[in-house]
Amino acid sequence: MRVTDQFPDLTRTDVGAALSDEWVLGTPDRQRTVAEALVAAWQEVAWPTGLLTYAIYLDTDGELIRHYSQWTDDAVADAFVRAGRETIVEWTDAIVPDIGRRDLARYRIYRGNRADDGRTPGAVVAVRVDTESADRARVWVDAVFDALGADDNLPAGGIGGFFHISTDGSQVLNYAEWTSPEAHLEALEANGDAIASGPLWDRVRAMGGVRQVSVKRYRLYRTLTK
Repeated sequence: MRVTDQFPDLTRTDVGAALSDEWVLGTPDRQRTVAEALVAAWQEVAWPTGLLTYAIYLDTDGELIRHYSQWTDDAVADAFVRAGRETIVEWTDAIVPDIGRRDLARYRIYRGNRADDGRTPGAVVAVRVDTESADRARVWVDAVFDALGADDNLPAGGIGGFFHISTDGSQVLNYAEWTSPEAHLEALEANGDAIASGPLWDRVRAMGGVRQVSVKRYRLYRTLTK
C-alpha cells in the first residue's frame, strides 16, 4: 500500500462504484488521532480486491472525517462493507472511543466536469442532498448543470464538481473541487450564502423532492492506493 498527498482522480474510467461516509469526532485532537489511526490500520490489513483508492478528508471545523473510496464494481465494495470495514472500525474504536458514524452510501458518478486549466484542488466541498427518487436526483443534477452552463460569473475558486447518486436513489453527493476552503467561503459571502445566483439557480434551490442535508469543507489528509 502507498500513502500519498494526491487527491483521487474522479475522472478515471475504471471506477464502478464509490463509497463515502462521515465519522463524527467532535474536536481537532480526536480528528487528527483517528486520521493517524486509520492510516495505521490500513497498513495492517490486506488491501481489498477491487479497491482503487481510499481518501481521508478532515473537515475545516475540526469535527469530522469523510471517507471516499473508489472501487472497480459494486460487488467488491459491498464485500468490504460486509466484512473488511469492521476491522478498520474496531481498530479505530480501540484508540478513540465514541466515534459517531453516519451517511454510509454506495454511489455512482452521474455527471461531472472539471476546468481544463491545470489547477489542482486544495479542498473538497461535500454537498449532501436527500432526494425522493433516482429520477428526481437526476432531474436536480441536470438542473444544476443547466445553471452552471448558463452562468458567466461563476466563482474563480471552483475547479470541478462530480455529482454522485446513491444506488438506492435517495442521496446525491456533490464532490466539488476548490482551490481552497477560503475560496468557497468567499463565494458564499459574495452571493448570500450560495455560490451563485439567478433564475436557474433559484430553480435548483426550490425544486421539490430535494432536501439539502449538509455543506462541509474538507482538506485532504491522505490518499491510500495499492
